Amino acid sequence: MALIQRSLFRFIARRGVATTESAMATHSTVPKMKTFKVYRWNPDKPAEKPHLQTYQVDLNECGPMVLDALLKIKNEQDPTLTFRRSCREGICGSCAMNIEGRNTLACLCKIDTNVSKQEKIYPLPHMFIVKDLVPDLTNFYQQYKSIKPYLQRSSFPADGKEVPQSIEDRKKLDGLYECILCACCSTSCPSYWWNQEEYLGPAVLLQAYRWLIDSRDQATRQRKDMLQNSMSLYRCHTIMNCTRTCPKGLNPGLAIAEIKKKLALSA
Repeated sequence: MALIQRSLFRFIARRGVATTESAMATHSTVPKMKTFKVYRWNPDKPAEKPHLQTYQVDLNECGPMVLDALLKIKNEQDPTLTFRRSCREGICGSCAMNIEGRNTLACLCKIDTNVSKQEKIYPLPHMFIVKDLVPDLTNFYQQYKSIKPYLQRSSFPADGKEVPQSIEDRKKLDGLYECILCACCSTSCPSYWWNQEEYLGPAVLLQAYRWLIDSRDQATRQRKDMLQNSMSLYRCHTIMNCTRTCPKGLNPGLAIAEIKKKLALSA
């Protein structure tokens, strides 16, 4: 038994040495410098036009996601770089931006490890910019508020308990409630670019459909009436940019089509 223990200790020691040597070898590798071009605009300097600023990041010393690179740039090179971030897990939607021509979440977007290619990062398109990569989402959230995204009921269970919902009805909400309101889909929609003061856009309409089909809600008629006009819903031309760009894999285009169907059948 003692012989087996001594052999095991020697094996572990040898393996530990090999692991340490491997780590040292990795640390001493040649720097893998990646070029990032980041949109910059400072409202405090109105005479200075928006521009792309170049940064170099060693991928050997950086995490795998674009947000990791942005944080490294801000922490080590340029503390004036401004962007939103919070959870780093694709849950809050704060770090939505346009990376290499696609609206996505920086925390879920992997860095292209091909160092010969530059990575270009812009704020969400066709939005007023607060600073650098921070868009003004005031109108977006006002539109979300306008659909009354909460249960509306005129009656409640007499026992004062929760409103029950069948398993089948609950499943209808899958693919809808997961929306994190990052605005990636709405800001990829040409109709929203040109009509965002009146057209609600894919994200808000996805949420509208989520409450429209909730079996516990009793304001179906009012919700339909709110959408029954030429702008709120019908500016959608089924381009499907929204579905292609959604970082959560949802289908706002389908939700909008289902709303149109419900309004047509209830007319």
